Amino acid sequence: MISIPKRSRTLLFGLMALILVVVMAGCGSKDGNNGTNAAATNNAASNNTSASGEKAAGGDESANAAADSAATRVIKHAMGETTITGTPTKVVILTNEGTEALLALGVKPVGAVKSWTGSPWYDHIKAEMEGVTEVGEESQPNLEVIAGLQPDLIIGNKMRQEKVYEQLKAIAPTVMSEDLRGEWQNNFKLYAEALGKTAEGDALLAAFDTRIADFKTKAGDKVNETVSVIRFMDGKTRVYHTNTFSGLLFGKLGLARTEMTKNAKDTFVDEITKERLPEADADRIFYFTYETGDGKASQTETEWTGDPLWKSLGAVKNGQAYKVSDAIWNTAGGIKAANLMLDELYDIYGLQK
Repeated sequence: MISIPKRSRTLLFGLMALILVVVMAGCGSKDGNNGTNAAATNNAASNNTSASGEKAAGGDESANAAADSAATRVIKHAMGETTITGTPTKVVILTNEGTEALLALGVKPVGAVKSWTGSPWYDHIKAEMEGVTEVGEESQPNLEVIAGLQPDLIIGNKMRQEKVYEQLKAIAPTVMSEDLRGEWQNNFKLYAEALGKTAEGDALLAAFDTRIADFKTKAGDKVNETVSVIRFMDGKTRVYHTNTFSGLLFGKLGLARTEMTKNAKDTFVDEITKERLPEADADRIFYFTYETGDGKASQTETEWTGDPLWKSLGAVKNGQAYKVSDAIWNTAGGIKAANLMLDELYDIYGLQK
């Protein structure tokens, strides 16, 4: 055995301790870096996962949007079947009631036929129609203007535009309702389907039906009071019956009609002379005037309402003859007008909305 002096042993132990400290410090530093790098790696992985997740989600949304834009559906309508791809964004509408349907569904048309009265739109829609191009009248749409708008959907009506259907569908996919004298709700459903907004359309119709039920409940026995509808025009006067815009709403509300209306051969209208005014008398008379701007219809109204026969009517003497808007009560014929008409009836009957 080799004998190491005590002093030498002390120096040797000190040197070994120093080496151990250095080695441990190096290990600690290495572990620390690894820890930092691991944390950074984990954070990066986490961030990458998050970014990938967001990117994936965005990708799904883009894929869904692309699928929606590429989706096709076949719409059955009065003139056959039309295939529509995606969601139409540039729509031309060729009826007044159709214009109201689009606006109610949140779709501003790029082009629309002019309102029957107004310049060119009815007062109750003109604010929403700012910037919309007029494309002629229901009975004679301007095909050149329509083509220039480059629509991706045209909505029309067989009763009005059957003769130009082929030209219209050559411009863009075209869907046509059957007529304009039946329930406007049927046309509304077709338009909503063509626009890809069936759910929104059903919700609007359900809300309207709820209002109808509410009116009937609140009106109570008042629905048994007879109602009559008179329209003044240029050189003629008409009584409107059950198969009219106002008549159909009265039917839903359960409002009683006069014997003249119940016995009418034509459920649409009767053109009458002044001598027949007493037949049109009722507990409540609603009258409106189709004034196109030349003053002639207003002249007819003045002559008739100033006549002793008019003044002798029970509704007139009792203060229950109401002048209302021709556009809202008859001409516009759509969902907006129907709701506005109902608003007026709530007021006239003294009911809370």
